[in-house]
Amino acid sequence: MQTPNILNRTLCVAPMMAWTDRHYRYFARLISKQSVLYTEMVTTGALVYGDINAHLQFNKEEQPVALQLGGSNPKDLAECCRIAESFGYNEINLNVGCPSDRVQNNLIGACLMAYPDKVKTCLRAMNTATSLPITIKHRIGIDDFDSLDFLLAFVAKVRDSGCKTFIVHARKAILQGLSPKQNRDVPPLIYERVYRLKTEFPDLEIIINGGIKTHDDILSHLDFVDGVMIGREAYQKPWLLSKVDDLYYKSPPSNTKTRHDIVRSMYPYIEKELTKGQKLNYITRHMLGLFHGQSGGKQFRRFISENAFQPDADITILEEALKRVPE
Repeated sequence: MQTPNILNRTLCVAPMMAWTDRHYRYFARLISKQSVLYTEMVTTGALVYGDINAHLQFNKEEQPVALQLGGSNPKDLAECCRIAESFGYNEINLNVGCPSDRVQNNLIGACLMAYPDKVKTCLRAMNTATSLPITIKHRIGIDDFDSLDFLLAFVAKVRDSGCKTFIVHARKAILQGLSPKQNRDVPPLIYERVYRLKTEFPDLEIIINGGIKTHDDILSHLDFVDGVMIGREAYQKPWLLSKVDDLYYKSPPSNTKTRHDIVRSMYPYIEKELTKGQKLNYITRHMLGLFHGQSGGKQFRRFISENAFQPDADITILEEALKRVPE
């Protein structure tokens, strides 16, 4: 059974495919020690039939970190939960929000909202398989199943699994006719629907997600829900995380370092990864937005983009890039 929820999810960084890999999470953790970080979605098939270490290994410095799973087979999900617990994750999240055609064809992601009984069965199996907190991330609806009554009924059914934390993207997903990218922007945001969930289910932890860009936005949402999950803004403008520890966790800011210091704090990690055969640009691509809005920020980004892919690229590329930005 699920253990008491001990993670503080006041501020979370969303799971984002091709973005929130272990390199990004290590980098983000240098800026904020307290925010809860989420992996990219990992399908159950990738773990049952693929390279488990490649998909699940992470650096202990990333914690607290949650694994997001994609799947709809209760047995496979349970097995993946047992595996994930052995790797030291702090939470396991079920993806019921991704709208891509590829995952729909495997009954993964947002399409599962049409099958609340199946979602309940999956979460119950996950909950039974591990002592880790089991959470769900979903939309406010899909296609024509987009009423408030549908959302309330979905959550009421799913909470019977024992799941206590619902991370809700405040847009519906349109599964036919819109790309995943369009589904992040085109359907309107209806934050009040997520607020209503907290009103109707005060015993649940409700985390709001979608279109949230500033600390003013975050603080306003926290008047109505338990936590906020930010996505693209935390990736494209990572310095946003620099105020998280102080504002939301009332702990000393972990970023007493400057942006320049953060880059240099990455050097030991980068050098270690390079010795393993990792390419510099696979790591530095996550750092390009660090100086967003700062004098020299575009030059920093351009220099790295134009040089980090070279076969012999090393941290001297970053040192040269830093010269473009005034300290």
